[in-house]
Amino acid sequence: MWQHTHKTILTIIVACSCLTTSIQAAEVNGKSIAFDRKKGNCLACHAIDDGVSPGNIGPPLASMKARFPNKTILRDRIWDATAMNPTTRMPPFGKHRILTEAEIDLVIAYLYTL
Repeated sequence: MWQHTHKTILTIIVACSCLTTSIQAAEVNGKSIAFDRKKGNCLACHAIDDGVSPGNIGPPLASMKARFPNKTILRDRIWDATAMNPTTRMPPFGKHRILTEAEIDLVIAYLYTL
């Protein structure tokens, strides 16, 4: 019985460790996309804490979990900001295939760390 419980606990610890590593990798990759001038280019319009030469067209990207407790709303805004505001300057990253769905998900993982 003890060996079975011990193996189960060890399996859970390893799984959690892999999940944490996977989440951290998503956040790092998302930041890379957000800062990439040929991809997300979020810094062109938004201030981000450790970003260099940020723009001031859009709001600062901070407290994102508090501002967007529902990830779907944030995702929809990144996918096609014109659906909510037809006169926005924010490009429709998904609609115009600037970013893939997977890349948008990575950017959101990063934004939720801010």
